[in-house]
Amino acid sequence: MSLFPDEDILTKEIKSWEGFGDRLPTEDDKKVFKKILNDCYVYAVAINAKGNHFPSEPLIMSLLLSQHKLIRWLTSELSKQKSLDSI
Repeated sequence: MSLFPDEDILTKEIKSWEGFGDRLPTEDDKKVFKKILNDCYVYAVAINAKGNHFPSEPLIMSLLLSQHKLIRWLTSELSKQKSLDSI
């Protein structure tokens, strides 16, 4: 038994994606993929709340949420830059 049983499902799921990550075309792609998977630990409680022992769907939802947050931040930064450029 683990000290962190809620992380076991997520850890196993992330491990199951290693083959995909290993076959990405560039080292940069591999590094980014590994980072976004590891960022899913922020959502470990939500992923495990689904109660599924193979949580591909919540893992993907966590990835999408992370990407959406990044897109929103980038959009905001671009808007700020455009405002500065128009001054």
